Amino acid sequence: MHVDFSTLPAPLLARAAQVELMIFDVDGVLTDGGLYYGELGEQVKRFNVHDGLAIKHLPEFGIRTAIISARLSPLTAKRAHDLGISHVYQGAQQKQIAFADLLAELNLSPQVCGYLGDDVIDLPLLRRVGFAASVANGRIEAQQMAHYVSQAGGGAGAAREVCELLLFARGRSLAELFNA
Repeated sequence: MHVDFSTLPAPLLARAAQVELMIFDVDGVLTDGGLYYGELGEQVKRFNVHDGLAIKHLPEFGIRTAIISARLSPLTAKRAHDLGISHVYQGAQQKQIAFADLLAELNLSPQVCGYLGDDVIDLPLLRRVGFAASVANGRIEAQQMAHYVSQAGGGAGAAREVCELLLFARGRSLAELFNA
């Protein structure tokens, strides 16, 4: 999916350009929000490879990445490891507490953080960050709190879209890394 970011309002692009740390929710954002169980009760999650490529390379553009998720899952830990995300907070029912810990650890202010969330549990972070984003299939409450709502759904390219928006706002693109 291609989104023409050049049509976005200048204040939104200015917010996106200031992001130094992009934080992602997992279920409903990096996945489609479904919970899949195998015959033995094991849980399976489906992650989008396009989202992963963008998230993995954000640090090369000076944007650090983190995960704050209410659920505790070894699959999330594995995916974070694969993408080089070292700041992972799982089982964070009070996401604002994990967020405060993350800000203290990295010595950042909320204004230079972005957050991509999809549900009411994400509202405290969407309210606090400088750049709040939600997904096309997210809850209306999250979308209303967001500065940007993706055209793509959670687990279907929404994270990639938001990463590309952050880079566009800086006058950059992922293609730069692969056009050498």
